[in-house]
Amino acid sequence: MVSKIRLILSDFVVSLMWVWSGSLIKIFVFKVLGMGHDSRGEFLKNSLSIMNMFLFAFLGKVTKGGTYNPLTILSSAISGDFSQFLFTIGARIPAQVIGSITGVRLFIDTFPEIGLGPRLTVDIHKGALTEGLLTFAIVTISLGLARKIPGSFFMKTWISSVSKLSLHILGSDLTGGCMNPASVMGWAYARGDHITKEHILVYWLAPIEGTLLAVWTFKLLFRPQKQDEKEKLKGKTE
Repeated sequence: MVSKIRLILSDFVVSLMWVWSGSLIKIFVFKVLGMGHDSRGEFLKNSLSIMNMFLFAFLGKVTKGGTYNPLTILSSAISGDFSQFLFTIGARIPAQVIGSITGVRLFIDTFPEIGLGPRLTVDIHKGALTEGLLTFAIVTISLGLARKIPGSFFMKTWISSVSKLSLHILGSDLTGGCMNPASVMGWAYARGDHITKEHILVYWLAPIEGTLLAVWTFKLLFRPQKQDEKEKLKGKTE
């Protein structure tokens, strides 16, 4: 029970820190340094974003699983037992959402001149398709890394960070390229449009469907590693 409470608190704090970190990077590059949205400014922002993802990957190890993205824990919960699934849906994801909402509210109170997060710039169907495909891609990459590079923290985090950044850039002009329902929920709650059809379909249902499809597709294409190991051992004994 203590470990579960610690994990819920970690999700809350890490989610709060995540919405702050992304916005602080933009403030530092574009306001403090005075750089424009040219190649130099974007390169520095993207470099800091990758460093930021390394920091949060390290925080995940320190907190023994604390994370800021519901899709990350949902993909593992689908493959786990039912009690883990209920704990994820009923406790961890709400903690991430509340952490994001709290973080955005505190950030806006501190920096009232900042914008109000990602917005949908295309119609709802294109937006849902975009977020769904981006989520499918990043979850598939994450599952593949967990299978092929199970022990290498640096290499796994590097590939994951560059992949997330690339997919974010691809979708940034359409939906914001978020792939994180909790973070988007924090900004949408601040704007007051968190219960609109567009927000629910594009930033919640589409990413969840993309996650489910990625997990099921991965299971169809790749057998569990334990099963592979058993078959190898069986072949050796025979």
